[in-house]
Amino acid sequence: MYNFTHVNANSIDDATAALAQGNARAIAGGTDLVTLLKGMCTLNPPEKVVNLKTIPNMNYIREEGGSLKIGALTTLTAIAKSDVVKNKYTALAQAAKATASPELRNTGTIGGNICQKPRCIYYRAELNTFSCLRKDPSGMCYALAGINKRHSIFGAAAGCVDVCPSDIAPALVALKAKIATNKKTWDAADFFVVKGEQINSLDADEIVTEIQIPEPASGTKSAYVKFAFRKSIDFPLVSVAAVISADDASIVLGGVHPQPRRASAAEDAIKGKAIDDASATEAGDVATQGSTALGENRYKIQITKVMTKRAILACA
Repeated sequence: MYNFTHVNANSIDDATAALAQGNARAIAGGTDLVTLLKGMCTLNPPEKVVNLKTIPNMNYIREEGGSLKIGALTTLTAIAKSDVVKNKYTALAQAAKATASPELRNTGTIGGNICQKPRCIYYRAELNTFSCLRKDPSGMCYALAGINKRHSIFGAAAGCVDVCPSDIAPALVALKAKIATNKKTWDAADFFVVKGEQINSLDADEIVTEIQIPEPASGTKSAYVKFAFRKSIDFPLVSVAAVISADDASIVLGGVHPQPRRASAAEDAIKGKAIDDASATEAGDVATQGSTALGENRYKIQITKVMTKRAILACA
C-alpha cells in the first residue's frame, strides 16, 4: 500500500483546509479508497488521507422545508431502511439496498458512493499497469479496442468509455436532487462528470455535505432496477431509475455511460400515458436511441430496453 499521513477532521472547515494542503484525499467509509490504495492503481497517490467520519452532525435523514435532507455520512444501510425514504423516495431506497453487500452498506456512505473512483479494469489494474487517460491526459482509453464488456454503449465522455459505477447516482438525478458541498449546491444532473480520476465535479478542497431531494408531487411513484452478473456486491452493468407522476416522467440510465444518462425518448414515450405492458415496452424500446455498442457489449442494448420497461412497470 502507498504510504500516507492520516488526519482526523473535526469540522467541515478543518477537513477542507487539510484537503487544500498538498496532495490529499477524503475518506469516509473507505470501501472504495482503501482498495484503490492497496492496489496501488494510480499515478498520483495521496500523501494525506483526511478522515471525515470524525466530523459531527453529518449523519441524518430528515424532512425539512419541503425536501428530504440526508447528511453525507449517512450509511447506505440507514437509507435503505428508512421508512420515509422507502415510502416517498422509493428509487433511492432501492438503489441503496442494491449497492454491494450488507457489510459494505453498513460502512459505505451516500457521500462516498457518489464520489468513488472509476471501476474500469484498466484504471483499477494493480501497480498502475495501464496508465489510462483518466490518470494521465497523455494516456489512452485501452477499453476502446480492448476488454469492454462492461463499458459504455453511448460513446465516450472526455475520451473515456468507462461507466459511472454508482448505484445512487441515477436515482439522485431522476429524483431531481441537489448535492450540497462546502462551496456550492449542485443539481445532481450537473454533478456527475468525467474529471480526471473523478466521476464528479468536486474541486480538491470540496466535499459533499448534504443531499437534498424535493418532495415529490402527490401520486408520484419511483423505482430503481439493476442488472449485474452477480446479485451480491457487483456493480451495475445496467441500471434504471424511474420517477413517474400523472404528467411527468424522469428516467435515468446507469452503467451504460460515463455519466448517468437521461433516457429522454423513453420519458417522452411514457409521459402522460397509463402504465401498462404496451406503453412500458414502447418506452423501453426507445431508451437506447443513440446507442453504439463496442466490440463486447452489444448485449447491454437489449438489457437496457428490458430494465427500462421493468422500472416503468414498477411505478404502476
